[in-house]
Amino acid sequence: MNRSVHAPAGPRPTETAAPPAELSLEDRLALIDAAMTVRLDEAAVAYEVRAAHLHTEPVDLAEVVTVPFGTGPADPYVTPVAALLQRAHQRLLCDGWCGGALVDAEGARCMQGAVRIEARGDRVLESGALAVLLDAVRRRFGDDVDSVPGFNDAFGSGHVPVRMVAEAAGLADARGL
Repeated sequence: MNRSVHAPAGPRPTETAAPPAELSLEDRLALIDAAMTVRLDEAAVAYEVRAAHLHTEPVDLAEVVTVPFGTGPADPYVTPVAALLQRAHQRLLCDGWCGGALVDAEGARCMQGAVRIEARGDRVLESGALAVLLDAVRRRFGDDVDSVPGFNDAFGSGHVPVRMVAEAAGLADARGL
C-alpha cells in the first residue's frame, strides 16, 4: 500500500496569508466609473452600428413644442414695439399664417399683415415693428433678405415666419423699443 501524503493547498503553517487590500471609497468609485464608461462606450458603438442605415434630420423643437393660446401672460412686454410684435405673434398663432397676401380668405395673415392689424392704424409703430422684424430676420438668415414680405413668402409653412415674429418681440424688448 502506497500512501502519499499531500500538503494542504493553503499557506504553510509558518507563513501567514496577506489580508486582501481594502480599497478606499474613492478607489472603488473610480473602478465603478471606469467599468461604466467601458459599458457606455460599448453601448454607443452598438447603437451606431444598428442605426447607421437610418437617415434622420434634426428636429427644431421650436417648431414642435406649442402651448395653447391664452396660457401665457396677456402682455409680457411693456415697450410698445415689443408688445405689438407679441400681439402679432399671438394673432398668427390664433388666426393662422399665409403667404402671398396680407390676409387670405380664411382670415390667416402674413407677418406684415399681423403687425398691421395689431398696430391699429399707428403707422409709426407699425414701421418700427417691421424694422425690428427685418433686423431679427437678417440676424438669423443673413443680410440678403430684402424685406419682411419677401421673407414671409419664401416659406411654404408658417413655422419659421411665426417664430421670427416672436424672436423680433424679444429683440425689441431687449432694445427697449
